[in-house]
Amino acid sequence: MDENSQIISGKLIRMSKDTKIPICSKATPDEMAVDLKPFVDFQDEGLSLEALDKMIEDRLIPHLMRYDQSGFQSMFNAFPEKGAEFGAMIALSYNQGVTNWQVSPGGVMLEELCCKAMCRLFGFSPSADATFMASGTYGNQEALYLALHKQAEKEGFNLAEKGLKGFKDPSRLIVLTSKDAHFSIKHAVRMLGLGEESLRFLPVDTNRRIDVNQMKETIEKLQESKDIFCVFITTGTTSTGSVDPALPTAKICKEIGAWLHIDGAYGFAYSLVPEWKHLFEGAELADSLCWNPHKQLGIPIPNSLLFVKRWEDFGRMTIYSEYFNRREDPEPNPGLKSPPSTRPFSTLALVTSLRYQGMTKVIERLQSPLVAVKEFYENLKKESDIELCHQPDTGILCFRIAPNGFPEKELDNLQRHVYDRIMAERDRTISLTKLDDKVVLRVVAISPIVTTLALMETISRVRALAKEYKK
Repeated sequence: MDENSQIISGKLIRMSKDTKIPICSKATPDEMAVDLKPFVDFQDEGLSLEALDKMIEDRLIPHLMRYDQSGFQSMFNAFPEKGAEFGAMIALSYNQGVTNWQVSPGGVMLEELCCKAMCRLFGFSPSADATFMASGTYGNQEALYLALHKQAEKEGFNLAEKGLKGFKDPSRLIVLTSKDAHFSIKHAVRMLGLGEESLRFLPVDTNRRIDVNQMKETIEKLQESKDIFCVFITTGTTSTGSVDPALPTAKICKEIGAWLHIDGAYGFAYSLVPEWKHLFEGAELADSLCWNPHKQLGIPIPNSLLFVKRWEDFGRMTIYSEYFNRREDPEPNPGLKSPPSTRPFSTLALVTSLRYQGMTKVIERLQSPLVAVKEFYENLKKESDIELCHQPDTGILCFRIAPNGFPEKELDNLQRHVYDRIMAERDRTISLTKLDDKVVLRVVAISPIVTTLALMETISRVRALAKEYKK
């Protein structure tokens, strides 16, 4: 097998930089449903593996997204890295649950060792710890629970026992976060019973980072009437990839006694790249931080970690049982750190990926799309028909196509038209988002295969499609 191929689902997949290969079929949802309906036509008699293989080849694979194409510039997905796939296949073969020592001693011990190694890799203190999660969304939810639990302790009760009714006035509880924060923060406050009214969204600066001075002003206004128990910042926001300032925020949180959580699901990996490390200064001071290796590292989904500054903080999640995860067990039990009680052996794919590549190649893999987007930004600064929305901190850039003399009131519709046409063509993908009530186009470089040239080709197509738009 050469460097440009991979075994995926038992099939040899040729990796290609040819943007002419469709990213996905052009089938409509109805057409796709017709193709896929035979899969769920469950019968008394089974099909042979050969018949299933042909059904998958003919009816499913054409409709799957080709993350290995340089034209895939819309989301945070990637085909598995070779070393990661190797480990994932072994994990699948043995189907290990790693909730506790009793179900997989080797799997549990490897997870424990990997979590400590990840803490050292990212420069957390010796007292830090981590746990594997299904996603950054669940990591954010658990972090907010830990923050709320700590607030309850300040007020003299155990949140796990009394719940929200233990607070004298739950309406005082407030979480500060960026207006550009991921929507999982809304999931988190909903799941905890706090409701979205407990969120206060902070303004961002011209580069879409939390404005620290305005954060201080907001805190001064709220401190008398509200209890700010958590500040939730992002190192690599979903829409723009902007990195909120961790160090000054950590200092503020220490002053006001608030828990600092960092959503680093997308961007935190880039703290390993020397030229970008300064953007993440102070992240190691956070009380908790989540990160998704299944994004730019190409580790099979799901693969996410939640870090805490103090290992004992996970004790706020612990629930003991009589048949495993017993209080008296001397062995490590990852299931005491987080739900659910059935946990996949996610560690192995991350470990084999890092060992196979070596950290030099891992950092090169991370650096490549950052450089591509930075060069892309510099190229577009010279273009009069491109309106740049921010300076890229990481591998995302938002922009608007704005032909000279084009009516301002029609620009939102123009962006939608371009997006709809590109997604219908399926030769490449981009994404659409909103910044300050403006509809903008968004490109993401998550894999080294997305080069500056590939990004500029997207601009050429954007221009061509903009010319088709009829006002």
